[in-house]
Amino acid sequence: MPDDSKSKKPGVHPDVLKLGLVSFLTDLSSEMIFSVFAVFFTTIAGASAALLGVIEGCADLAASSLNYLSGWLSDRSGRRKVFALAGYGFSTLAKLILLVSSSVAGLGIFRIIERLGKSFRGPPRDAWLSAVTDKDTRGYAFGVHKALDKSGAVLGPLAAYGLLAWLGEGLATFRILFWVALVPALLSIVVLAWVKDPPGVPQQRENMFETWGTLSPAFKRYLITSAVFSLAYFSFSFLLLRAHSVGFSVKDVVLLYALFNIACVVAAPLIGKLSDRLGRGRTVMLGYLTYLLMSLGFAFASASWQIVVLFVLFGVFYAIDEAQSRAFIADLEQDRCASAIGLHNFVTGLIYLPASLIAGALWLVHPAGAFLFAAGLALAALVVFLLLRPDRPRR
Repeated sequence: MPDDSKSKKPGVHPDVLKLGLVSFLTDLSSEMIFSVFAVFFTTIAGASAALLGVIEGCADLAASSLNYLSGWLSDRSGRRKVFALAGYGFSTLAKLILLVSSSVAGLGIFRIIERLGKSFRGPPRDAWLSAVTDKDTRGYAFGVHKALDKSGAVLGPLAAYGLLAWLGEGLATFRILFWVALVPALLSIVVLAWVKDPPGVPQQRENMFETWGTLSPAFKRYLITSAVFSLAYFSFSFLLLRAHSVGFSVKDVVLLYALFNIACVVAAPLIGKLSDRLGRGRTVMLGYLTYLLMSLGFAFASASWQIVVLFVLFGVFYAIDEAQSRAFIADLEQDRCASAIGLHNFVTGLIYLPASLIAGALWLVHPAGAFLFAAGLALAALVVFLLLRPDRPRR
């Protein structure tokens, strides 16, 4: 019999919208802080740019460190809400540090702990989304959730900009900003606590290494492809630097960041619909192709309008990569969805760090070299996907 908990009507399951609201509120809070964090860390707290780089590197590592653990725990217990709530709560509690400390150590601890919360909540939440959706509409559901999530990334920096423009850029204003940012974070916890935990089936008592052996060959083939592609995934900062080198001012670069987020918000549901019709594997390959074209564009762009188009293209790619890759994993791993998504995020997250280091080294030699290297790896990932075809069963 069909599962009545999954929506058969046009649109999405109510839990998708509720979880999207939780993500929106959390991202609104986080982006208000992150949009000013670098300035606050270096000018108000007095830290060096080098130390900022160390903290950001540790934060990136933290953002993927607990993915597999939380996914495994969620699948093992059959519970989603308690682990998602723990992750969101951890990030919210971390923001309290900003209210009591402006020291370099305190700010560094906040940045890392907040990202640990993000790492812990992702796989259980994505498995929750998978549990309340059918395969035929899963791409659209993940796209809608990502659109709501990135809407917070659009409004958060704008809210921070408004406060700084209104009250000035002194320490007192930053204190007010941190207090204001805490409000939507707390609201996200209230909303999530109100949502009913979806029914789940606990998996057998297997350890984390045994879980790897139970994952499907198709998922493992996709993990290989993702690992290759992750080496091409350089930091977003390089795109902003490239725009600045073409002639965009600092304030215009901020607007480009907003444009990227808006493009992602608009594209995510549309890409989701396309994914449900075209097939998840083809959509993933479309993402690799989009990244390839974008990288080539950034390597050779010389006009402002070209940069604008490329930032829109990056927003489209991000909508594919962030939403449809998870929907694809959910298609491949129904029983151990959280574990699979967590392992995927953990592996790719580890590779992002050397990828950015390689891009930085190539940038010093010649900026175009970093983008050409990324384009080459995107092409390699596309070829590997076509050879391994994780979207097709094998005998």
